[in-house]
Amino acid sequence: MKTYNSQPAGTSRNPFVHELKFTMTDKIKIGLMSVTVFPVRLLLVSFFMLLAWPFAFTAALGRSDLVPDPQSWWRRLIDFCLRVIMRAMWFCGGFHWIKVKGERAPPSEVPILTVAPHSSYFDAIPVTVTMCSIVTKLESRSIPVWGTLISYIRPVFVFRSDQHSRRKTVEEIKRRAQSGGKWPQIMIFPEGTCTNRSGLILFKAGAFIPGLPVQPVVLRYLNKLDTFSWTWHGPGALKILWLTLCQPHSSVEIEFLPVYYPSMEERENPALFASNVRKLMAKALEVPLTDLSFDDREIILSRGPLQIHDCSSLLHFNQLVCRLGLKTGTRDNMLEEEARRTTKLQGDRLGLEDFAQFLNLPVTDTLRQVHNLFDQAGDGKIDVRHYIIALSTVQWPHKSMDSLKLAFKMYENEDSGEITEDDLAVILEIMLGVKEVELSPLFLQLQASDRRKITYDELQCLIKQRPHFSVDCLNFKDHPRSDCTGRLQSCNGQSHNKDD
Repeated sequence: MKTYNSQPAGTSRNPFVHELKFTMTDKIKIGLMSVTVFPVRLLLVSFFMLLAWPFAFTAALGRSDLVPDPQSWWRRLIDFCLRVIMRAMWFCGGFHWIKVKGERAPPSEVPILTVAPHSSYFDAIPVTVTMCSIVTKLESRSIPVWGTLISYIRPVFVFRSDQHSRRKTVEEIKRRAQSGGKWPQIMIFPEGTCTNRSGLILFKAGAFIPGLPVQPVVLRYLNKLDTFSWTWHGPGALKILWLTLCQPHSSVEIEFLPVYYPSMEERENPALFASNVRKLMAKALEVPLTDLSFDDREIILSRGPLQIHDCSSLLHFNQLVCRLGLKTGTRDNMLEEEARRTTKLQGDRLGLEDFAQFLNLPVTDTLRQVHNLFDQAGDGKIDVRHYIIALSTVQWPHKSMDSLKLAFKMYENEDSGEITEDDLAVILEIMLGVKEVELSPLFLQLQASDRRKITYDELQCLIKQRPHFSVDCLNFKDHPRSDCTGRLQSCNGQSHNKDD
């Protein structure tokens, strides 16, 4: 696969990874706070959360999920009480001052608030300040105490077990947004997942499909030590809670930016609408745009002996296949069926028209870009096996051995089950995202340097023996050994003393 020379913007720091580094002063402070302030704060936070429960439970009595709450005097009183209780809870947790900048527009003018960056469960602070609705999974309703509080703010529940949940969620957002302010404002985190706030990842289009004005809201956590970020790779939820409650003071700033009124073109193109709002919010935050999405997280966080070394080409490929709808529609058995169809081609190379026919898709600019990624010779033809390997890699980034086994099925000799050195080099180049793989170290490990062929079982056995297979048994351009001293650290900062 061709190298994607233009790296996705902002990918110099992995947005899905958060590493905490403590000075000796930090460690002493956390140690002292852990045995003094932390237990008191935890007790008070728990008390106020429990205190809020009967108010939220009472307000939910006799309420329909299809119509807004009647604004009776007792519901307004409960709403005021809950705001006071929630503010007291955050105060006891160390958020002594919550700075609010700008002015929040009324629901009748702006039905949707878009909030970014989304980095923590402490992002619930602006929700409790405004008592806006949110979009959340249905399972959150069953969380003891907290689930009742979530239900109080009339969230849009996502039924993950329903294959049509995405469409139904968007329809419900649209229905509420077009109610003329009868429903509470919906606060949406369009990134769709938590990051470390190093940049804004791609926005999902749900908040922008109604084509109505939105008010961007930006969050800033101002502490020097970031104990708030809860990402896919980093401190867990309980550790974050402990570390944050051990800070003498935690500071957060909520800024309501001016209302964004979409143009006619943006109303007709939600992706453009989302992109322009994202640029505006990134400028206000003074952070870069990162052309990664929720769907990219597993690729960029791949682990194991066949972990991806350079994600740029695979990330670009993943964005293209997502745009074509190829990834979301691909199940494991469908991918295996495509691999069987590819095997029957016996290495025949396909032009763009034949490739489109193979995928049962029309020829589009996006499909042309996918085809061009695998046109190594520049003659307008590709080996479809390369495409299948790449698709399997982005579909199963956490199951690299399954992708490897699928690749062997497409290349192996039917009688011996072997593939050649050159074919294995191509497979590994695509799966690892690297160039110019050379396999001499691998065949030396197998003591089969004269044969230059290998079966899947032989390779699998070697990989099991070598937890850092790609570093130990391969040579390739920009190999970690060329830049790292010794065997203790790899170039991506992961310790080789630990299992991936």
